[in-house]
Formats: sequence, C-alpha cells, structure tokens
Amino acid sequence: MDDFRILKAADSALVIEFGSAIDRKTRDRVLALAETLTNADLPGATEIVATFRSLSVNYDSLLTTGRDLEQAITALVKQAGASSQVRQLWEIPVCYDPAYAPDIAEVAKTVGLTVAEVAALHAGTQYHVYMIGFVPGYPYMGDLPAKLRLPRRLDPRTRVPPGSLAIATSMTAVYPHESPGGWHLIGTSPVRFFDPESAKGALLGPGDAVKFHSVTTDEFSRIRLAVERNDYVPGSTEIAA
Repeated sequence: MDDFRILKAADSALVIEFGSAIDRKTRDRVLALAETLTNADLPGATEIVATFRSLSVNYDSLLTTGRDLEQAITALVKQAGASSQVRQLWEIPVCYDPAYAPDIAEVAKTVGLTVAEVAALHAGTQYHVYMIGFVPGYPYMGDLPAKLRLPRRLDPRTRVPPGSLAIATSMTAVYPHESPGGWHLIGTSPVRFFDPESAKGALLGPGDAVKFHSVTTDEFSRIRLAVERNDYVPGSTEIAA
C-alpha cells in the first residue's frame, strides 16, 4: 500500500486517499484500512469515515496532533491486509410499476428498452455497496449495467419520497428519507433503510451486496404494512469479503 497520500482537512481531520478510481479494489482497500485504524484505537481519533476511495480521520487536537496521527496512520496503512468484516448479500423487494417509478418510462425511452426490460435488467444485477452517505442510510451502489447509465436529471426534485429507487451515472441507490434528489426514479422499495431505534442504524453497510427482486403493487402494499408493524426484515446471507 504505497500509492496513497494523506491530506489535511480543516484543523482536526486527515484524509487518506487511494488514487482516483472508483472500483471494488479501491473500495476494499478503504474498508481494510478503516478496520485496521479502528482496531488500533488511535489516541485522539474520534471518528473514521469511509468513502469511495478515501478515508477521513477526525481527531481531538487537545489529545493528539496531525503530525503524530499522520505518522501512526502511515505505519498502519502499510500493515493493513484484507478486511475481516462480515458482509451480507441482501434480497431487497422493489416495485418497478410506473405508479411507483415516475421516471422509468422516460428512462426506457432514452436507453431504447421497454419498461419491463429496464426493470429486468436492473433487478438482474448484483450490486455492491461502496459507501453510505448524503443522508443517513443512503447506499451508493455499483455497478449499474452500462445500458442503464444516464447522467443525473437536468431538473432535480426538491422532494423525493422515502424508499425511492434511483439510478445515475454508474450508481444505483435508495432514498431512506424524503429529501431533494436529482437521480432518475425507477422504482420504490417498501423496506426501511434507516432505523434510528436500531443499534445498527443503516440497514446496509459498505462492502455489502444487494440483489433487488421485482414485486407487484399488491405485494408491495403487503410488505409495507409488515414493515410498519416491524414484522418484516429483508432476507440476507453472509458472503465472503
């Protein structure tokens, strides 16, 4: 792990960068380093946040200095191996019916497919969770099939309903909360992706994998009611890191 650099961020944070590419190899290196730094219990470090290709380490400047922390991190980067974190493959229900997918017809027309073909292509791909960000529980997942890759919408929405399944560039995501958004909405999931009452908070985590499966509008309604009663948890299985 020699191809990295450590940058200062404000007066109490450092950023460790691994190149400029967004790919699974880089993601794995970021997650492995996050685990290594967490286990090292660095004096003064208060928070470690993983992104696509970098890791930020916030610290208490009363307990350590940026220089001391940088030296410690540099030594640990060279020691970091593969992450031992347990990963999950999640089976997530999604309704691709146009009633729950306001942009799917436009997407289909733009990419030269039918609505059913867009749904089948999206649901037929296994995705990898690169990072959680934007809002709590929001999973950035790749890699979207090349046929479905579109730039973000020219007219972002000020309000995107929770559970909305979206695509843009090479990524797909689900909005856990109502929020602004500029991605194309091609479905809705009844699953709760962030629960502040749970110990974990976010349903998905970096390094997890996701398979979406299409459900009818009736099945969507049944699952959503079960979620509201706390009687539904999406299926998952452990997978190799």
